[in-house]
Parts: sequence; C-alpha cells; structure tokens
Amino acid sequence: MISKKQVEETVVQLLRKSVVEIPKDVESAIEEAFKKEEGTAREQLKAILENIKIARRKEVPACQDTGIPIFYVKVGCKAKVDLNELKEGIVKGVARATEEIPLRPNVVDPISRKVCKDNVYAGMPHIEFEFLNEGDFVEITALPKGAGSENMSALKMINPSEGLKGIKKFVIEVVAKASGNPCPPTIVGVGVGGSSDLALIMAKKAVLRPVGSRNKDEELDCIEGELKEKINQLGVGPMGLGGKTTCLAVHIEKAGCHTASLPVGVNIQCWTGRKATVRIR
Repeated sequence: MISKKQVEETVVQLLRKSVVEIPKDVESAIEEAFKKEEGTAREQLKAILENIKIARRKEVPACQDTGIPIFYVKVGCKAKVDLNELKEGIVKGVARATEEIPLRPNVVDPISRKVCKDNVYAGMPHIEFEFLNEGDFVEITALPKGAGSENMSALKMINPSEGLKGIKKFVIEVVAKASGNPCPPTIVGVGVGGSSDLALIMAKKAVLRPVGSRNKDEELDCIEGELKEKINQLGVGPMGLGGKTTCLAVHIEKAGCHTASLPVGVNIQCWTGRKATVRIR
C-alpha cells in the first residue's frame, strides 16, 4: 500500500528537483540557441546557462519565483493507494517543501491578498487526477508555475469561420503582446477545441511535453513548426532584449468542440521550463 507519508516525502523531493534542476530537454534547447545567437541575445543565454549550473551546484532554486504548486497525477488501476491519503500526502509535501527547500510563499487569498506561508490554501495545491486502465503505480508530475509567464495566458473564442488562419494569428499575437514579460525564450502551449476551460487546460499541459519532441498528429506537428518559426521572427529574443530565439518550442493539443465554437487557449512557460515526474509503486 502506498502510504500518505511516502507520498509526502516523494513530493518534497519532486518539488526540490523541479525548482533546482532545469530539465535536460530545456537546457539542451537553450544550449543550441546559444550557438546560433550573437550580441546581447548570446550574452543573455550565456547568463541563463550559468544560472542553471549555479542552481544545480548550490542546490538552490534556479529562479526566485518558485511558482504555485500544480500537480498532474496518474493512478494505475492496480495501484494500491487511498485517494484521500494520496491528496493529503501531496498537500503535506507542499507545506514541507515550502519550509525546507525553501519555496517562496507565493499563494495568497485572491481578495484580501493575505499570504499563505506554506503555499496551501483553497484550491492550492491544484491536483488533476487521471485514472489509467493499467499499471500498479502512481505517477506524479509537478509543474511549479511562475506568475511572469502565467500572467500572459490568453483565451479567445474564435469564430469558426476564421479556421486555422485565425488560430495561428491569435497565437502569434499573444506571444508578441507578451514580449519579454514571460522571461523568454519560452515554451508556448496551445489548446485548440473543447470548451473555454478545456482549451486552457490543454494549453498548460502542452508545455510539459519534452522540448524537441514531435507531435504524434502530423498536421499539428506541421503547425507547431510553422508557429515556432514565425514567433522567432518577431525579434523579441532572450529576456525580451532582441534576438532570434523568442521561443524554444510550440506544443499543441486539441479536442473536439461544438460546431458553432472554436476555443483557443495559450499558456506560456518561461525559460526555466520547470517540471519533474516520479512514479511510486
């Protein structure tokens, strides 16, 4: 049986890894961008790569904004776990991680703005469950999401008559308007279809896909490549100071939608691309 304490301990380590160690796929993409850039853009990427090394060596968060605690949890049908204990373990893990790592107490009451010192409050940490038809494990993915990038999220209920052209136009407009605010080079997640809320959910989950991976849907894969090229032609560049690299990747997810609707959500992730996943058996 997977215990609450086991989950708690795992979540502390998972959050530590996610805020300290920048994922290899993201670091590799930044290194490739560094080779292609010049001038100010190259210096910015050099500073980012040095930042990554220092954080890893000193075991401190790579960014002072350690985000809000978001988790995606997959539960195998053969996993021996109590769902209430699983949730409680995650909550306790967040509280401990906030004190021990430490994480910045980013979570506040939305009205009074009172700070929640352990990052635990109504709806926080946010946990999304998915139940699998196989497997004897629980898989937990942590996505600490900073405000600089999260504040650039956008949703548009596009007129279906605008079609693919309207989708592309909206995504590019969102990234151009965001400019340097989300700390580029970014990962751009796009959700197309579903409902208004589902489009944004898909967009956020899309940023978790490894940078450099190909979309299994050939049409979406082609659109991702085109959007990445056009976004990098905007000239926003690393940290918004100009250059060839505004985004490292564009990832798109889609779902069926109403015949009279075309929701499009955009979620941008900063250069840290923070994420970490673990399986407990």
